[in-house]
Amino acid sequence: MLRPAPVLSMEAFLTSLGIVAIAEIGDRTQLLALLLASRFRRPVPIIAGILVATLANHALAALAGEWLAALLTPGLLRWGLGLSFVAMAIWVLVPDKPGDGRLMGRHGAFLTTLVGFFLCEIGDKTQIATAALAARYDLLLPVVVGTTSGMMIANIPTVLLARFAGNRLDAQWARYAAAAIFAAEAALSFVGYSVF
Repeated sequence: MLRPAPVLSMEAFLTSLGIVAIAEIGDRTQLLALLLASRFRRPVPIIAGILVATLANHALAALAGEWLAALLTPGLLRWGLGLSFVAMAIWVLVPDKPGDGRLMGRHGAFLTTLVGFFLCEIGDKTQIATAALAARYDLLLPVVVGTTSGMMIANIPTVLLARFAGNRLDAQWARYAAAAIFAAEAALSFVGYSVF
């Protein structure tokens, strides 16, 4: 029996929201939200940057989900993701140079968050979930709005709470933690394990 379109749309929205809100807890983009909030201490442009980056990223993921699945073999996708996680693990260990701070300051909290979140979300489990959900429901708008809402539910409290912990956040510890997360994701990608 076919379900009416509004019921299917609501199911797609709620399922997308729930899956991504849960998957985002402890994710690398949530760590990025914490780092950005502690560095800039301006929650509104950071939250706006997360929203715009997530909308753009998840819309592209939903559009490209079936196409990429048909184009790449699972083995090629697994190794590509694994190598990108290794590169990110090495890159986050490099501390900021004095000129880096001026560059980030010049671009501001919004643009830095927008670009950082968009790039960090590439290949992330929430992006992959978005592509899979769009393929399952064949309803672009409810899935993208649901997954984006899930990201916001998980990240807005992180940004707001980081303001209180900003002075206590050790940048070196955060780099080590981020590198460990990326290295673990690389290892999981190489062995073909998927959390989602």
